[in-house]
Amino acid sequence: MAKEKHVFYCKECGYESAKWMGQCPGCRQWNTFVEEKVTVSKNKEKLVPLQDRPKPISMDQVSSEEEDRIETNITELDRVLGGGIVKGSLVLVGGDPGIGKSTLLLEMCRNLVAKDIKVLYVSGEESAAQIKMRAERLRALDARLMLLADNDMDNVENAAENVQAEVMIIDSIQTMESAEIDNVPGSVTQVREVTSRLMQLAKQKNIAVFIVGHVTKEGTVAGPRTLEHMVDSVLYFEGDGSGGFRMLRSQKNRFGSTNEVGVFNMTDKGLEEVTNPSEMFLNGRPKESSGSVVVSTIEGTRAILIEIQALCSDTSFSMPRRTSVGLDFNRVNLLIAVLEKRGGLQMSGCDCYVNIAGGMRIDDPSADLGIVMAIASSFRDRSVGDDLVIIGEVGLAGEIRGVRNASMRVKEAAKMGYKRCMLPKSNYDKELDKLGMDLVYVSSVGEALSKL
Repeated sequence: MAKEKHVFYCKECGYESAKWMGQCPGCRQWNTFVEEKVTVSKNKEKLVPLQDRPKPISMDQVSSEEEDRIETNITELDRVLGGGIVKGSLVLVGGDPGIGKSTLLLEMCRNLVAKDIKVLYVSGEESAAQIKMRAERLRALDARLMLLADNDMDNVENAAENVQAEVMIIDSIQTMESAEIDNVPGSVTQVREVTSRLMQLAKQKNIAVFIVGHVTKEGTVAGPRTLEHMVDSVLYFEGDGSGGFRMLRSQKNRFGSTNEVGVFNMTDKGLEEVTNPSEMFLNGRPKESSGSVVVSTIEGTRAILIEIQALCSDTSFSMPRRTSVGLDFNRVNLLIAVLEKRGGLQMSGCDCYVNIAGGMRIDDPSADLGIVMAIASSFRDRSVGDDLVIIGEVGLAGEIRGVRNASMRVKEAAKMGYKRCMLPKSNYDKELDKLGMDLVYVSSVGEALSKL
């Protein structure tokens, strides 16, 4: 016999409680608890015989062979995955509605079936006819691509075994349900149970499974936080819905580097790879305009040049406005305070707006000096020059701290045709002089302002 009980789960982080609470103790969010029914079985499973139980082995006996990867022929996707798809892995792909998750995965399926790899595309949201319409637009029609429009996990497991799939797409995890659970699809219990079954299927049958997940208004994957801990890789699809640029960012990857970024351009024929992100982000930059600065940032294993724009104007309010897009708001406020205290600029009477052109979002502290110079350039209404790249982290004392991979950043700037580079004095290296650039080394915000 099975006994039923009711528990309360937090929709944001999956925190479990025996009673309803207004604020979640785990993630500190309000009004996120929902009541769900849990079935507890009293029947104890038979114990596994001693001779059949797994036994610990020495570390020397573990095979250290490289993972067997499948290349998708989409260079940017392979980069984010760490070199290709690992068999038996479970990958979670999240993003806003309409950002291009299904489009990217269908293009991946098109390339995989062309290499005679068996692929099963499971959709719980769209019918097979709707998927075929998208496949026609993406030129992904192929008789070898198998489709299944169902949300029952039992049918999905049977189909994967009958097709002998090597790669399987689940679109999306919030629509799938397990018959053993009475809760509605998308609930915390269902998502956790379905993900657990998919993980067992991936490991036992050596199938690479891609899960599409919806996101909350904060931009995180909807459902319990344990969902991200259960999978092998977490990929986020980012970008402005009104624009054409998309960024695929790796937040977690057990088989490769994290914080890798793949850049795509959304067109009427699907997603196209952007092989030179620096050129894309700098396209259309105004000439000799104040408040415009180019910085070199590191995303994963490559350097990317981006444009930081700042606008300072006289305020009409008693308290000036501060707005940032693509940058941490608190970090921008901190840099404005340093600029006032250490740089001698009185900005209490002006509004300040800071933006990253192209829809990019960065957390790299090496862009601090670029933000400070962009704000100072707009405040004084003087251009820093079109051939200058700025690199450096700013401390509260106004000092310019060194950055990692300085040579990689400067080489990317030289490759894009820039003639001058401002960087921290602690990053001085004789090898950089061979690049033929005019290097300006600074140690404080005041010195940087005086040299520009």
